[in-house]
Amino acid sequence: MNVFLAGGSKSGKSMLAQRIARAMQPGRPHYYLATMIPHDAEDDARIARHRAERAGWGFETVECGVNILAALEKADPQGVFLLDSVTALLSNEMFRADGTMDEDAGARLARELTEFAEKTGNCVFVCDNLFADAGAYGDWTERYRQALGEIGAALCRVCEAAGEVCCGVPVWHKGGWAE
Repeated sequence: MNVFLAGGSKSGKSMLAQRIARAMQPGRPHYYLATMIPHDAEDDARIARHRAERAGWGFETVECGVNILAALEKADPQGVFLLDSVTALLSNEMFRADGTMDEDAGARLARELTEFAEKTGNCVFVCDNLFADAGAYGDWTERYRQALGEIGAALCRVCEAAGEVCCGVPVWHKGGWAE
């Protein structure tokens, strides 16, 4: 079963995703696909918090800040995957270290994540909800938000369950997960 979870910052989506992924397919290997490439102390602290939260849960961490399909070379495709987060993965793919933007990153990543979901069949995708305000942003931010929306829509089509998380509580818009 593939599951898509969206939510605001610190909404509890990562913890819920961990609980869902852990309950999926007992006996199979469980992988945490870590997509954040740290850039500062705040990122390092967030990574440390997430590692501590999943300590002892049986996840093997696979670092994959770019090129998500390469993770299948490092893990058993029959395993269970927790990808946290789609948001960071898009940022890594779209905004390059040389200061340029990859205009095709959103469409490419939507295809790659759809392929990943179809090849594995057991993935929980975590994504930030960046669409709840009416702010006016610059061109690059708006392109990023549009690409993230397109990726979310593609994942919702391929996932059996899709929901939004607020205060750790999911609201299911497609399918669902009962704990």
